[in-house]
Amino acid sequence: MRRDALGLFWADEPKAAKVKKEKVKCTPPPRVWESPDYLPGLDEALAFNIALMSMEEIVAAVATQDEFIFDTECNPNYWLIAFTSYRTGRVIYAEMDERTPLNIGLVKYIVENLCIVGFNSYGYDLAMCAMALAGYDTETLKFVNDQIIIYQQRPSDILKSYKVKALKNINHIDLIEVAPLRANLKIYGGRLHTPQMQDLPFDPDTWLSAEQKSIVRWYCIKDLTATAFLRVALKEPLELSNRLSIEYRMDLRSKSDAQIAEAVMTQEMTRVNGHRPQKPFIEVGTSYNYKTPAFIKFQTPLMNKVLDLIQRSPFVVGESGSITMPPELNALQITIGDSVYRMGIGGLHSSEKGAAHFSDDYTILRDYDVTSYYPFIILLLGLYPQHLGPGFLDAYRGLVYRRIAAKRAGNKSDADSLKITINGIFGKLGNMYSIFYSPDLLIQVTITGQLSLLMMIERMELEGLRVVSANTDGIVIKCPKAKEDVMKRIVDQWQKDTGFELEDNDYKALLSRDVNNYIAVKYPSKKVPEITVKTKGAYSRAGMSKNPTNEICIDAIEAYLCKGVPMEQTIRTCRDIRKFVSVRTVKGGAVKLWGDSNIIDFLGKAIRWYYATGVDGTIVYAKSGNKVPKSDGAKPLMDLPAQFPEDVDFEWYIGEAVKMLNATG
Repeated sequence: MRRDALGLFWADEPKAAKVKKEKVKCTPPPRVWESPDYLPGLDEALAFNIALMSMEEIVAAVATQDEFIFDTECNPNYWLIAFTSYRTGRVIYAEMDERTPLNIGLVKYIVENLCIVGFNSYGYDLAMCAMALAGYDTETLKFVNDQIIIYQQRPSDILKSYKVKALKNINHIDLIEVAPLRANLKIYGGRLHTPQMQDLPFDPDTWLSAEQKSIVRWYCIKDLTATAFLRVALKEPLELSNRLSIEYRMDLRSKSDAQIAEAVMTQEMTRVNGHRPQKPFIEVGTSYNYKTPAFIKFQTPLMNKVLDLIQRSPFVVGESGSITMPPELNALQITIGDSVYRMGIGGLHSSEKGAAHFSDDYTILRDYDVTSYYPFIILLLGLYPQHLGPGFLDAYRGLVYRRIAAKRAGNKSDADSLKITINGIFGKLGNMYSIFYSPDLLIQVTITGQLSLLMMIERMELEGLRVVSANTDGIVIKCPKAKEDVMKRIVDQWQKDTGFELEDNDYKALLSRDVNNYIAVKYPSKKVPEITVKTKGAYSRAGMSKNPTNEICIDAIEAYLCKGVPMEQTIRTCRDIRKFVSVRTVKGGAVKLWGDSNIIDFLGKAIRWYYATGVDGTIVYAKSGNKVPKSDGAKPLMDLPAQFPEDVDFEWYIGEAVKMLNATG
């Protein structure tokens, strides 16, 4: 009953006016870090406790072809290049300022005779090094630095304007493309738990004092550690790309998976067609219509209307060259059974929120994933970019079946190498700068994949089998054990109709905050004889592609679900501080204000913290003074401590773990 009901009548009271919250305007903190007497870590920098390499050790490293991690720094009156041996960790550096000329012979010997490994070195460091070796002073180098970083000029164009030869035919690896999802080096360092996270302490335009030069030198050499950590983390993909480099006789070590795929397929296409393929030109505004394969058939009026809408909707090439989802499809919500599905260029998604599903003596919770979904759509439908012709299909099929043969033979290294190539090619279909650019082919692949899954979902629901989740290349079915034969019959028929193959896993539980954030608890198997979990999004651990965020909470949830260990016990007994940290990027840099003490610590643009007891003050944006999200109770941890801190706020982490588990329903 309405609260304003009086007998048989309503008393229509005026609605209370909404009180608009007044936004408190924050004051930016004083920029003490820009003061000339701001000298962070000066004592450590002056002590310079670093093991330096002798010339004899460098010559020995050349004989054994060691890798050297390298980086450069540039200010108007100071330029530095530093190297560290990947094998021994020992350091060599060369610098230039108003009084000290660069040791050109040393630098030239190293870059020409050793394998040097950098981060964004193709896009910056090699050009700066070439200018320095050509004899240009620090002010000129700073001008070139600004042209590259601020004005986004191509290094090759700048070198041409100065008539400086680029450093070619050197043994060099740039990690920036090999590492996933383009983060900056500091963030990769945070993801890999490097001992220190520190931004450049001085503005690049600063004319450095002697003390500041010492700090920059120390900072640069410490930064080599982050690059070395990244090199270790990328050991496997670099080994794969090195094998492909040898096989295809070209240097693929500095390329991403998709770039490797393009380079390899370009060579294959050149071999098949007798000429090098060229990228196409497709005008912005070009539209395509989806062509429905013969096997796509629906049984219900709803899904036939959806199919008709898809067939009538134009897919238009946008300003960036990418294909856009038609508005009528973008807003489409497809309800089948108890679930709502949305289509997109990236794939199909269900819309569950806070949903918990369990198997038991009467219920099966089974996940079906399509094997190599997009590659097999391309092959089964005979799809190829029109400007490349059928030769594309011949080359692509050869790679796919080579991988299948390698996988069956247990040749993991070859199978993994070929997987990089095969999956990378699909990623290039929507890239206007690629020779494989083919928006119409992208539509055919992704929409066919989504309609095929919807076809299986419809069949399951018509038989009373509930589909509880769907995501790009698979679905999860909640099936009564009495109907398992019905489920298998539908799966077998779907595979026969489409030509695709399915792999299955049975879950003990599926706990979803939403379709992209979930925990799936797997039963033991012959390969893994214990209960394990499959996680995604907020419930997955950090890696190269994800910042660490309170991973102890994920550990606690997993231990509880798999082994019945109370979450509080897991959290309170852990003594690895890396499990408690959070890492994030802060635009413009972050500052820690320590309560009423007027102490200000500049943290930088990539920051790390943990939640501690008794923390006063806040972490704020340097430019605005606004609080950094989720930083209440956060204590900066830019340097990892040798001992586990005594002030870790265990209660906060226990509460957070409970919230995360409750969010799954």
